[in-house]
Amino acid sequence: MLKRLHLLFFVFLLFLPRLAHCQPGSTNRDTASWQRTDTHLRISLLTCGPGDEEVWEVFGHTALRVMDSVHHTDVVYNYGTFEFGPDFEIQFMKGKLNYCVARQTFLSFMQEYVEAKRSVEEQELLLDWKQKEHVYDFLQWNTERENMYYKYDFFFDNCATRIRDVFPRAEVFGKSFKFGQALPEGQRITFRDIINRYFYRDHWTRLGVNILLGSKIDRPMTNIDIMFLPDYLRDGVGGAKVDGHKIATPPVLILPGNPLATGGFNWALLLTSLLAILTIAGLTINRLRLLGRIMSSILLAVTGLLGILILVMWFATDHQGCRDNFNILWCVPLNIVVAFFNPKGKSKYALVAVFLIIGLIVLHITRVQGLLLPEFAPLLLALLFVHGTIYKRSKNTNPVVNA
Repeated sequence: MLKRLHLLFFVFLLFLPRLAHCQPGSTNRDTASWQRTDTHLRISLLTCGPGDEEVWEVFGHTALRVMDSVHHTDVVYNYGTFEFGPDFEIQFMKGKLNYCVARQTFLSFMQEYVEAKRSVEEQELLLDWKQKEHVYDFLQWNTERENMYYKYDFFFDNCATRIRDVFPRAEVFGKSFKFGQALPEGQRITFRDIINRYFYRDHWTRLGVNILLGSKIDRPMTNIDIMFLPDYLRDGVGGAKVDGHKIATPPVLILPGNPLATGGFNWALLLTSLLAILTIAGLTINRLRLLGRIMSSILLAVTGLLGILILVMWFATDHQGCRDNFNILWCVPLNIVVAFFNPKGKSKYALVAVFLIIGLIVLHITRVQGLLLPEFAPLLLALLFVHGTIYKRSKNTNPVVNA
């Protein structure tokens, strides 16, 4: 189970690009008088819909398309690519993997989206000739060998944020550029909230990533922050304005995709609930004391191993989303020792562990770090019973000496 959770987390971080084949569609171009159209460049934002075949398809993808009528080229600038090397796996696990922006033909970019039956939308950017030249020059500069690489981070530096950050460049739009409203007004949404919405079909992956992600992703997002996801970047660009004029057409569907599957049965909740029921029953019913010892050892060992993994992701990697992870308060690495041995001070450890879990719940209530409830609730309840039972039995076995 631990191996599955670990692998799922890293697959989740990939956010890979997908490729496909499709004839380009057309968009209706705004011919507002403030714009000059005497340019050979046509630039558009591509937003690729999510898929349900692989974990990394859940969040979709985004890229910029540039058509040049003079040189007869149709090129996509894709910030979601990387190069395999001899130390690829090690660098990826450490969070030091370099992604890059790559130029590829529009048809090659689209090829896999047709095969995967995933949708693609296009928004033409309504820029004047000078703005288009600036954007194009920047993209060309960014694909040069010395400028093309960046250290990927799923939340804070990915394919969507790289394109998002092209727009506010002062040399392109000046100081009058303003993104449209992508974040729903009046709502407090955290990074954790939004990724959990995307994982509504895969409860196991959602459980795994919530264990490994820390409190850094529990701060409320700004309108800029939420555009780390392609869907919200599309909305932000769709409503963006320069001097009061919109800079993009509404999204046009150029490749329809299959409808996404609905959320399935929550097997993760069933398993955690079953684990809690067996543990609590074994600890409270005398005839099931053997079951209680077995389930307690399993629960303590699993949470101890998870605690070690949390510490590794927190301190030994550069994954920003894994920092300040207060799940360590219930996934305590020392649980492994308590699971298989009878160390001195076991009752004091159990008492401290109970207070740590209570402290974690307080952090959840005060929104310091969100818990994945209801999946976590059975585990926390079972751990409270385990530690409470250890404390009670340890105190009962201590002889009382009368003076």
